[in-house]
Amino acid sequence: MCVVSLPPLSVNDQMRNTMELLRSPTSFSSSSFALSSALSVPPSFSVGGTKRRLMVLCSSEKSEKEDKMTVSVTGATGFIGRRLVHRLRSDNHSIRVLTRSKSKAELIFPAKDFPGIVIAEEGEWRDSILGSTAVVNLAGLPISTRWSPEIKKEIKDSRVRVTSKVVELINNSPVDARPTVLVSATAVGYYGASETGVFDENSPSGNDYLSEVCREWEGTALKANKDVKVALIRIGVVLGKDGGALAMMIPFFQMFAGGPLGSGQQWFSWIHVDDLVNLICEALTKPSYQGVINGTAPNPVRLGEMCQQLGSVLGRPSWLPVPDFALKALLGEGATVVLEGQKVLPVRAKELGFEFKYKYVKDALRAIMQ
Repeated sequence: MCVVSLPPLSVNDQMRNTMELLRSPTSFSSSSFALSSALSVPPSFSVGGTKRRLMVLCSSEKSEKEDKMTVSVTGATGFIGRRLVHRLRSDNHSIRVLTRSKSKAELIFPAKDFPGIVIAEEGEWRDSILGSTAVVNLAGLPISTRWSPEIKKEIKDSRVRVTSKVVELINNSPVDARPTVLVSATAVGYYGASETGVFDENSPSGNDYLSEVCREWEGTALKANKDVKVALIRIGVVLGKDGGALAMMIPFFQMFAGGPLGSGQQWFSWIHVDDLVNLICEALTKPSYQGVINGTAPNPVRLGEMCQQLGSVLGRPSWLPVPDFALKALLGEGATVVLEGQKVLPVRAKELGFEFKYKYVKDALRAIMQ
């Protein structure tokens, strides 16, 4: 929208011009208001024999500049982080990648494809966070692996340590250069496992290892300065072709060796990667998106149904279940990640009016496999 205003007139000019306007209502030429992009100066018109220059203030130009953000991202080289960086770039935001491996990040985000992107190793994080509009914290060691005591420690430390560092750098930033938003990942593992319970953002935490990790992870993020808006996204199983659980399952189905893991009765609270990225972007830009928000689709399914739908989309049977003992032999305690689940609903996201593009797993799988 463009707002048109005039330089002030003297009282005498205003009285004289008013009388002339009453006598000649056509003294404003409509062509004076035909604003063309070819104009290098504002249009003018005559009032009272005096040329007056229009001053045109285009609020759309102002809001476009105000809406542009500088976003620092940890975990940017991961499955979700890569999609987020592409989205932020397409929305014309400035991006600062906070990484522990600059060489790896530069391979994923080459300068020729991502002009202007800043890639900062850990010692440079402070300078990147200074002056950022917001920080998105996605860092963490993958949990779908065999758990040893050392791996379990690293699963927790990789999340808590990075979050603690980010929060410390935000809090120590001068007020005029401090990010005003922190969007920090957490997981639906917060609720613990259940085949019968239904969980939303107000449900209590569980009492297993992953619940403990999530509680400490979230508690660390909430130590951010009170002037910083914190959004905690409890993320479910993220579906996409280029990573996550689906990328590991698809090859087995394509070889006619796909099927449910364990009983298939465990709940599978999923979300399409594009919906998750959209949710993060909403949390970056909308003040109401704060506190805990479940990053899951509105229609969770049991794993057996998910495998049937995947087989249907791929034109392959879901007939070869992987028994519990085989998974435990392969993953040890880490098998709990796939053998147990929870039914998690995105109550808060729906209250906020978030629009899920993929509400049903079959639609999500079809879109991914196209």
